[in-house]
Amino acid sequence: MRVLVTGGSGYIGAHVCRMLAERGDEPVIVDDFVFGLRHRIAGMPAHELDLAEPGAATALAELMRAERVDAVIHLAARKQVGESVARPLWYHRQNGASLTAVLEAMIATGVRDLVFSSSAAVYGDAAGVVGEDAPTVPVNPYGESKLAGEWLAAAAARAHGLRVTSLRYFNVAGAGWPELADTAVLNLVPMVLAELDEGGAPLIFGDDYPTPDGTCVRDFVHVHDLADAHLAVLAALPAQAEPHRVYNVGTGVGSSVREVVEGIRRRLSDAPAAVIRPRRPGDPAAVVADVSRIAADLGWRARFGLDAILDSVLDARRYRSGAG
Repeated sequence: MRVLVTGGSGYIGAHVCRMLAERGDEPVIVDDFVFGLRHRIAGMPAHELDLAEPGAATALAELMRAERVDAVIHLAARKQVGESVARPLWYHRQNGASLTAVLEAMIATGVRDLVFSSSAAVYGDAAGVVGEDAPTVPVNPYGESKLAGEWLAAAAARAHGLRVTSLRYFNVAGAGWPELADTAVLNLVPMVLAELDEGGAPLIFGDDYPTPDGTCVRDFVHVHDLADAHLAVLAALPAQAEPHRVYNVGTGVGSSVREVVEGIRRRLSDAPAAVIRPRRPGDPAAVVADVSRIAADLGWRARFGLDAILDSVLDARRYRSGAG
């Protein structure tokens, strides 16, 4: 199967592409390479295209015909919560326009199967374990853009005979391969390591949340598990009866920001104590996945926990420094 992967040179996308190739599929990457790294996808067909720009749908359709694409995994998006609060119009335009281009290109080329990268941010300030039928009340424009993307994909699927599955990612971390590790310093674990590498202390934004240790609680899912979930969904799409389906992708286990920071510090000999800063706007207190639906429907379960995530991150750090 030839699979178009938008955002394929990014952290998650590169893992998805590597795993597709390892099982015998042929990933075709489309990326604007703002955050993506070309070395992650060396040897794979890759095309530079900004999907949010005018004319992107036509260009993408031509590319899909030329590459004989069979299915699409749409990962390309802007994803910083704080930035989305500061630039809400831009976030909605970027994430909405890129998905629209993908859907228009699929309709034009007759490609029916789409895996859409959504987010647990659609649940907003949810409490406890959250299932797919929980209220979707995003608390920041990033989450709003992802929920709007689900609605758009579902409407296009109903109108044009597509088969779409939206995956609501929880907090992705770890490295399946050291060379594919997250280096963008946009997520918690690379942010902690970046502070330490610069000789600073790790930062915790808020210790007054209504959680056991006062810091935000998240469901941290290993990127290898997340990529595997994409492959499981892709295999199931041809038999999907309904136009649009939604799955949570997480572990079902919550870990606090403090637990993550302290886990990294324990693995390093000289890491300073964390510094507490005020809450960031738009950060909900606690969100943990109910993953029973994807387990029941597809037999998918996460295999790696927080310790494996942190071990893989530190292995990748040593790899980058030339010590591994």
